[in-house]
Amino acid sequence: MSGDRLTRPITRRRVLAMLAALYASPDIALADPLGPVTKLPLPRYASLKTDRVNLREGPSKDHPTKWVYERAGLPVEITAEFEIWRRVRDSEGVEGWVLHSLLSGRRTALVTPNKTGENSSIYVRASESADLAATLQSRVIVNIRNCDGAWCLIDGDGFKGYIQQVKLWGVYPNEKID
Repeated sequence: MSGDRLTRPITRRRVLAMLAALYASPDIALADPLGPVTKLPLPRYASLKTDRVNLREGPSKDHPTKWVYERAGLPVEITAEFEIWRRVRDSEGVEGWVLHSLLSGRRTALVTPNKTGENSSIYVRASESADLAATLQSRVIVNIRNCDGAWCLIDGDGFKGYIQQVKLWGVYPNEKID
């Protein structure tokens, strides 16, 4: 019965059609996937815990080091989990694996990482009409205190104030953080 629906091979086209039907269905809520190890959402942001973190090509110390990060607090996006390893992506799109013990749940962000030479205004309140609290250069690492989906309260060495959320890498669009 080659024409039977149950014996037809699953093709890429059929899988895509099934996925499209699922997404189009209003009564099916698709949740963010959870990591198999931590049961935390994937993807999610974290930060580097130390000044020296090896980014490896695969999830073991047997895999070669692709890159060495030398900036504690740098935000990374965790995209996968495997045992004690986490696959991460940095603000430049570089991906690899790091030991989970070298990551922190502390939320940090980079200010306008792709706009070298651009300064960003930090305000005393969440409004462009508020007084200026500071001006930060591109790629400055900031601590995230909270975000309301449009503005984030941030701080760092010698400054504290609000910045528009879209100017940060390390926070998802419209994400709320308490």
